[in-house]
Amino acid sequence: MELTEIEAFVKIAECGNFTRAAALLHISQPAISRRIELLERDLEAPLFERLHGGARMTAGGEAFLPFAQRILAAVRDSVAAVRDLKSGDHGSLSLAIVGTLASTTLLHRLTSFRVDYPGVRMALRTANSNEVSRLVRTGEAQLGLRYFEDVSPGLESALVARERLVIVSAQGSAIVSSDARKAIDLAEVPWVSFPVGTGSSGEPFAREMDRYLAGMGLADADRIEIDSLTAQKRMIEADFGIGMLLESAVSEEVRLGTLRLLDIEGFEGSAPVYLVRRTGGYESGAIRTLIARLTG
Repeated sequence: MELTEIEAFVKIAECGNFTRAAALLHISQPAISRRIELLERDLEAPLFERLHGGARMTAGGEAFLPFAQRILAAVRDSVAAVRDLKSGDHGSLSLAIVGTLASTTLLHRLTSFRVDYPGVRMALRTANSNEVSRLVRTGEAQLGLRYFEDVSPGLESALVARERLVIVSAQGSAIVSSDARKAIDLAEVPWVSFPVGTGSSGEPFAREMDRYLAGMGLADADRIEIDSLTAQKRMIEADFGIGMLLESAVSEEVRLGTLRLLDIEGFEGSAPVYLVRRTGGYESGAIRTLIARLTG
């Protein structure tokens, strides 16, 4: 069993497609197919069911995936450990972060860390919350910052912040009065939200919104479900409904005057931000210092 075969398996599992996975690994489709064939021969079990236009993991593939991810993560850990021996107190770290968090106070903590430790090489990449967890789980990122706790096996989460949620409508909305101040004023207005039951990164926000609406006596409010933050904002701007969104996600639209904040009595919403790390993963001195900076 070769590491390249395991890498090919994990990439296909992530993409659901042999051709796309081969392109990401910069190899040909026959080459990636051969790697999977050899891996299946070693395991004496099929890992994928070939479908028209894609591939679906078999029960054997699903059973093998978490172990394959841990193998790749362990290899990346070993490389990082050796490199850190050479770099002494400097070292490097990789951090995956949800894009909207780049406009919050957490960014100031990251900036101050870079100023205080200029010798540390910090690699940043943005992703949605589910992708942040995946990157940490596979060792492609050593730490992650995401919304809501991930209780998946193999990950540890620590609450580091809460980000404010705000209620917004179109500027000059015809469906909600500009002087709306009480929850009852929103009783007949539809809410634009993420869908529930899809397993997407937006689903925790939808459940959190449901919880807040129930507390406001609006549990039966109509929903317009859209699994795209950008599309949600455009629908709200077009006055199809109102929304409960992260303050950082709508700051630009509020500044431009296409969305306005609704100051509803008694509403104080927020979404938790968690630092995720892999259980048992290698942590250099630089990583431990950043963890302390973010959680302190």
